[in-house]
Amino acid sequence: MSMEQGESSRAGRVLRVDLNTGEINSEPLRTDWARDFVGGKGLAYRYLFEELAPRTDPLSPENVLLIFSGPLAGTIVATTGRTVVVTKSPATGTILDTYAGGGFASELKYAGYDGIIVTGQATSPVYLFVSDKRVELRDARHLWGKGIFDTDSALKEAAQEQRLRTLGIGPAGENLVPFACLTTDAAHQAARGGAGAVFGSKNLKAIAVRGRKSVSVPDMENFLRLYRRIWREELVTDSNLWAWRVGTMATVNKSNAAGILPTRGFTEGVFEKVSGIDGEAVKRHWVRNRACFVCPLACGKLTKVGDAQVEGPEYETLAMVGSNCGIGDLAAVIVFNRLCDDLGLDTISAGNVVGLAMAITEEDIADLGLHYGEVETYIQAVRDMAYRSGRWAELADGARVLAHKYGAEDLLMESKGLEFPGYDPRGSYGMALAYATALRGACHLPAFVVAYEAFDGLDPFTFGEKAELIKYLQDWNSAKWSAICCDFWGVSPDTLTELLNAATGEKRTAADLLKVGERVWVLGKLFNLREGLGRAADHPSAAIFERTLPSGPAAERRIDREDYENSLSEYYHLRGWDAEGWPTAEKLDELGLAELAARARGAIAP
Repeated sequence: MSMEQGESSRAGRVLRVDLNTGEINSEPLRTDWARDFVGGKGLAYRYLFEELAPRTDPLSPENVLLIFSGPLAGTIVATTGRTVVVTKSPATGTILDTYAGGGFASELKYAGYDGIIVTGQATSPVYLFVSDKRVELRDARHLWGKGIFDTDSALKEAAQEQRLRTLGIGPAGENLVPFACLTTDAAHQAARGGAGAVFGSKNLKAIAVRGRKSVSVPDMENFLRLYRRIWREELVTDSNLWAWRVGTMATVNKSNAAGILPTRGFTEGVFEKVSGIDGEAVKRHWVRNRACFVCPLACGKLTKVGDAQVEGPEYETLAMVGSNCGIGDLAAVIVFNRLCDDLGLDTISAGNVVGLAMAITEEDIADLGLHYGEVETYIQAVRDMAYRSGRWAELADGARVLAHKYGAEDLLMESKGLEFPGYDPRGSYGMALAYATALRGACHLPAFVVAYEAFDGLDPFTFGEKAELIKYLQDWNSAKWSAICCDFWGVSPDTLTELLNAATGEKRTAADLLKVGERVWVLGKLFNLREGLGRAADHPSAAIFERTLPSGPAAERRIDREDYENSLSEYYHLRGWDAEGWPTAEKLDELGLAELAARARGAIAP
């Protein structure tokens, strides 16, 4: 890592790769867009809106892939080396932003680029090699069919460079599974929404990056002074080191106590075998902690059982792959997790769809040959999904398709086609609204309301006060992910603004940064609207209104449809949107998005 005095921490260049022709060009970063959208998520959203024609098939050559860093990547600032991948999701048809830790983004900056734009489709498998000296497409036919771990090793061996950073797919991406993930450094997943399938549709096996340039900041002495204070007072503190000490697996017992731990295909919220998959169980298989680039939080928990070793399992995997499938054996969860990591599958969606298949069998809707707690078949289902072959190949199309095929909609837990993660909204009503209004489909990260409800005293069985909280969290996290900062650093708007100003030389206030977050969120909403996703898409699946949990604190609670509609209307009103979810003219003028909104409306005009 090298930092120098200069004008800005931004590299100032974007790499454009046309897989149709093999042409590769470097172009100046759109600094006007960077000013309005900061970087990361926001900047990639702006490029995608411009580059992608409305109603494009996500798996067609016309879809666009954007791989971007944030303006703090490559500096000494911890948690800011994350990578965002933005595209149109094959799982949902929505705008998709998906993130991975590690060091890929920083290495890309050291190679001299803020981001990569990939278009078209190669005629045969390729990988993109990027360095500060050359950029080229290379033959990847020998890598096609390989898992993530072998691919990463082969790319490093070919480059004779262990510091090479990779971003690639496994067989699930090659086979266009709509919940195929991307993996950086063979350890960190950009998991949700199917970006791996978009790579596969383009015959792009991986991107490998090695850079030796430096990153500049305008005033090095001031930047270092500022960061030393932040490190001491706001980063390496008790409130942030929880992830190093216990990790996300501590959430298992919290969710179980609140009655919202997805259990047996979301038919229950309390798991009697929870001690087999909780934080204490993880500790028994713990090897060591691992950290992302220049991060002292070291939240990664490396665990091992037999020959299977993973970074994790994180809470979401423990919930969806463990209790949701009736599995109370951490060793089995680790094997499932390891297979998903190597074959390139999102564990949240994989656990959701396998749990759904088990529920379909157990409720005598159809015999799909999968049963709660049966380890051997549950492990085989991972391979069948990734390769789209074998008895459980049909699970590869996701929960929505499977439920519709067998008439099991009353068991389906998803929004916009993306499967629910590990918090049952029947015991955390705010999560129902958060899942449904999330731009990429059911996702807990943009507005983690459950932390305020089931885990911290806010009444979880009402929508009161939730719409305003969700709006704030969505806007703030959009700003934070444009920076890009990890969720595990509870950085404040004031501190993040100070860091961005010191790194880029720009002048913003914390209020300006929050406005950027709202601008980014609304731009994503405009993208979804032009794709035909209006108010009807901002709903969770019907099962949460129709089916109750049998036991635990949420037992027999039923989310009322009218209450949900009223809360959604309140959310739209707070956002300055009309009843169908379109931002008003006043809101668009305030955010500087009127021209883009007009284009979005024009795209759906008859």
